[in-house]
Amino acid sequence: MSRYAKLFHATRVALQGAPDQASVRFSVSSRGKEGLHREVQVRDFSLTVDEPSTLGGTNKGPNPVEYALAALATCQEITYRLHADAMGIPVNDVSVTLEGELDLRGFFNAAEGVRPGFLWIEGKVSFDSPATPEQLSALKQTVDAHCPVLDLLRNPTPVRLSLAEASVPA
Repeated sequence: MSRYAKLFHATRVALQGAPDQASVRFSVSSRGKEGLHREVQVRDFSLTVDEPSTLGGTNKGPNPVEYALAALATCQEITYRLHADAMGIPVNDVSVTLEGELDLRGFFNAAEGVRPGFLWIEGKVSFDSPATPEQLSALKQTVDAHCPVLDLLRNPTPVRLSLAEASVPA
């Protein structure tokens, strides 16, 4: 049994026995650098976010929607890796390529009724694997049912954003 399969099964058993301990909280904080350039703190990591120069940024990093695609691609890959091992499906490697389309009229409030988010996202999952097509199809069904970022994009998630009190310079 691979180390990922052991981790998967041990965690699954532990969570089944203690559902009150299954909730985990993640957090990030973001602050401005200059213009549209932002710095995001995630645990011990710092991510640079910016817009391309064509959208007013300085192109110092990916923009938020590119990070959303990266989050989906990597979450799919990680979920495939863990579930393949747990299901005993041989996978040497998995990679995901994605693209999505936005209608910028939604972001810039240039037309009523145009949403600011992705109109669509499409991609391909590629494997280095001796598994059968049937095994990979079963794996895909499992991954699509259990990938957290795919779930975020497919289903409404309650989000509450409030304004902090403004600080007035002295």
